[in-house]
Amino acid sequence: MSSLAEPVKFHRMLSPDRPEESAGGGIGQGELGGRPMLFDLLIGGHHVTYIRHLVDCWDVSRWPNGLDFVVSPLFLERHGDLVRRAREESLNIRFIAISASESTALNGSRSELSRLLRMVREWQLMCRYASRLGASHCLLMYLDSCWLPIAMGLRAPCPLSGIYFRPALHYSTFANYRPAKNENWQRWRESFILHRMLRHPQLHKLLTLDPFAVKPISQRIEQQRSAVKIDYLVDPIQRYSIAGDAAINLREKLAIASHKKIFLLFGALTSRKGIDQLLAALRLLSAEQAGQIALVLLGPGNRPTLSAKVKALKQVQPVQVIENYDFVADQVVQIYFEMADVVLALYQRHVGMSGILLWAAAAQKPVLSTDYGLMGELVNRHSLGLTVDSSCPSAIAEGLVKYLQDSGSEIGDRTQMKSFADSHSPNRFAETIIETICAQPAGKKMARDHEFQERIKS
Repeated sequence: MSSLAEPVKFHRMLSPDRPEESAGGGIGQGELGGRPMLFDLLIGGHHVTYIRHLVDCWDVSRWPNGLDFVVSPLFLERHGDLVRRAREESLNIRFIAISASESTALNGSRSELSRLLRMVREWQLMCRYASRLGASHCLLMYLDSCWLPIAMGLRAPCPLSGIYFRPALHYSTFANYRPAKNENWQRWRESFILHRMLRHPQLHKLLTLDPFAVKPISQRIEQQRSAVKIDYLVDPIQRYSIAGDAAINLREKLAIASHKKIFLLFGALTSRKGIDQLLAALRLLSAEQAGQIALVLLGPGNRPTLSAKVKALKQVQPVQVIENYDFVADQVVQIYFEMADVVLALYQRHVGMSGILLWAAAAQKPVLSTDYGLMGELVNRHSLGLTVDSSCPSAIAEGLVKYLQDSGSEIGDRTQMKSFADSHSPNRFAETIIETICAQPAGKKMARDHEFQERIKS
């Protein structure tokens, strides 16, 4: 029977903390030379999902050199099924965990200085493992965690690419842009960092989940005469085959009456998701309006704190609140979205993309979203629902009321929702990454370059 013993042994053999075992009975450095390496030490949310998509789409016949993932030790513990599958299906994919001591050294306080020091430590780990593995190319799955060393021009053992999650220089061009007090400083800071990163001689390509960031960054590249490339990377959404009555059965299980509209708030239930503003908005509704709402809170959060806030709300409003703060598999998450009438995406000045828009669009359910940044722009351009000032409870309350008055199909365009979700396929996501880090046939490269140039012009 397969176990995690082999990956753990492999990690120990390669760990810089144990160089004396580098010539052990496993795979030596020479045998690993020329393999691309993906570096991601985060284990929550989309980080694991992205890795799963890459494993699912990996074609060993096209890329026989194989692929290495450098991950956190917790990844091997929590996602052993993925590690085993990659080995048992002979995909020539290996997972290498950094050591426990290296992982511990990354942790620290949340001060700005600590975050900067962590960037340097992550960079050092990336370089250490890329050198030990003889990596041909390294993709930083979260480039934002290593911008400082790149901007400083620190050298790496191999060419680099990375996913740039939080570009925001272009946000001032969006229709609902409202500058914050320190917005000018943040824009200058990002501009300076990007300028410095584009000068790094080993930086090969930036990938961004924001389609509107490609053109302004491309213009920056041309102005600086940089050799760095920029490409759009779709944020993938996976659809699962589920029973046709699954959503109905879930609604019955949760005892939600047929006359109520279900509003779903999914994800890590922290302040950045706007839960406090949402609860405040519900207090502004009339008792009749609140009685028409079933609010579903689905995702990890501070259970005692959230439950106390929900209890306080229910003492003044007849709103039904279903709380589930446990881990839920993606297949079950899909059922919750199909059950919902409206999906809430009330982030507080969030920079970047959110998979919640994709889950909602795939289920063809409208969203009540923040109007800020990329999320607000996507919702408006693709008719995914309503946008509001998510920092304002009264604006949220108005949005809730509009949905209560909606017959069920007046807000949002279901055809555009489906098209939006269909364009974010896992295959398209994986192909973009694999072509970035692996050699590709000249014909296909020319075709993709042409596609990219056409996208820049539009």
